[in-house]
Amino acid sequence: MHNGVDGARMRGPAGLRGRLRGRRPLGRLRGWGGVAAMAVACGLTASLTLLPLAHGGADAGATAVSGPGVGKGVPIKADTCENPEASLTPSAADGPSIDAIKARGKLVVGVDQSSYRWGYRKTVMRADGKEVASLEGFDIDLAKAIAKNILGSEDSVIFRAIPTNQRIAALENGTVDLVVRTMTINCSRIQQVAFSTAYFQAGQQVLAPKNSKISGYDSSLSGKRVCTAEGSTAYEALEKNSFGAVFKDEGDGTKADKDLLTVPNQLDCLVRLQMGEVDAVVTDNALAAGQAAQDPAVELKGEPFTTEYYGVAAKLGNDDLVRRVNHVLVQYRQGPWQTAYDTWLKADLPGISGPPAPKYK
Repeated sequence: MHNGVDGARMRGPAGLRGRLRGRRPLGRLRGWGGVAAMAVACGLTASLTLLPLAHGGADAGATAVSGPGVGKGVPIKADTCENPEASLTPSAADGPSIDAIKARGKLVVGVDQSSYRWGYRKTVMRADGKEVASLEGFDIDLAKAIAKNILGSEDSVIFRAIPTNQRIAALENGTVDLVVRTMTINCSRIQQVAFSTAYFQAGQQVLAPKNSKISGYDSSLSGKRVCTAEGSTAYEALEKNSFGAVFKDEGDGTKADKDLLTVPNQLDCLVRLQMGEVDAVVTDNALAAGQAAQDPAVELKGEPFTTEYYGVAAKLGNDDLVRRVNHVLVQYRQGPWQTAYDTWLKADLPGISGPPAPKYK
């Protein structure tokens, strides 16, 4: 199976290690080999680079949809942020956005390439001895299902790896059609992008070394260095209540100091933690569970302190595309979702009985 892979050279584990090489590490690399092993496990290879993000309608109308799972949708009053996860009703109708995708012959999707079990690179050896890279994970499976519905083949997709802090920009400037990248729906973001109905429920949680005295999102964070991804809901949560944690970069103006605690990609925080440069990470428990599975020296602390929902994001105004994604999700919830969960997430994030029920405006 071949899928297009496109986007910018990532500042992930390998690049980060290079930036840190000249600095005195504050602690030993922990876990299953530290940064180098992380790069191997995620399949990050120097030969595979990603192109930088480049600058670059109308509502197609809803049609009545029937079938399994549709009745579970909850109608919500429009234009309210009491339920930001409420989305447009499903429709299989084409519109300007769908027409443009069909004319191109490819769906362009912004994804992660370094989140274990969600969207990560894996290299395999072909029979001819050449290494081939592919993207795998829960979000990747969903993106393929959307491409198959629109274009008839799950291979009709180009994946562009984008950092956390570029997800919204990639939609606004037309670099991607959709973002399927553990993106939390919230009141601020629905003013900037259009979301599908929720396809996964998660929550913010603290990740720290097993031998740490940090007990969770509480006063045990006081004075501790906490890493988050720029533009993440974790950073927003700490802005509201940090419990005395140090989470904002206040260095001498050098680049290294500026991105020590606030990083472009969430995985960079785990690297910081492995290097002993930070004491804890705050991120989605769904992502942190995969990282804890990779590194036996770290674990989730306390309980999730928020309830958040992931949605597929599209550019504001591309209503026909949002409705089409919601149409795909109606069917996806009836079987493929469970298969993807069992394949990618169940071992590290057990106990989830199914996807969240859709809410419609």
